[in-house]
Amino acid sequence: MKIALVLNGRNTEWEALPGATLLAVLRDEGLTAAKRGCETGDCGACTVLLDGQPVNSCVVAAARAHGRQVTTLEGLAGDPLLKRLQEALVEHAGIQCGYCTPGMLVSLLHLMRESRATGAQPDDHAIREALSGNLCRCTGYVKPVAAAAAVAAALSTIPASGTEAP
Repeated sequence: MKIALVLNGRNTEWEALPGATLLAVLRDEGLTAAKRGCETGDCGACTVLLDGQPVNSCVVAAARAHGRQVTTLEGLAGDPLLKRLQEALVEHAGIQCGYCTPGMLVSLLHLMRESRATGAQPDDHAIREALSGNLCRCTGYVKPVAAAAAVAAALSTIPASGTEAP
């Protein structure tokens, strides 16, 4: 089946088998930041943005992307907020094996963008809630939460990407 969508800001057409997941097609297209983990929507390693909202791409049918906007971590490269989140995770030792990191970054970036749009500063509870769909066996979440809190505290000083929704 033919699927037309906006992928990472570009109009794109895919050929996908019926029943193919969004994750499978993304990886077939060479976009490998979203990881194959549980394939049941529980681990968050495959998190991408679908129309600006985080979803587990392993449980989204590729056909559901037709006519919609899909953004992967690769499509967020160059975003100053993403760069700051990455730096903070390194500074706070919030990364170990790195398998879950792309999904965590997508979830945290969504939280920070939403917070910037509403003028709210996310607290530890909001950060933990944003990460609740991302399983990490290595870090125990304390350090990733601390990293995100540091970014949240400086949110007003980080330039917008130009692609954020108003």
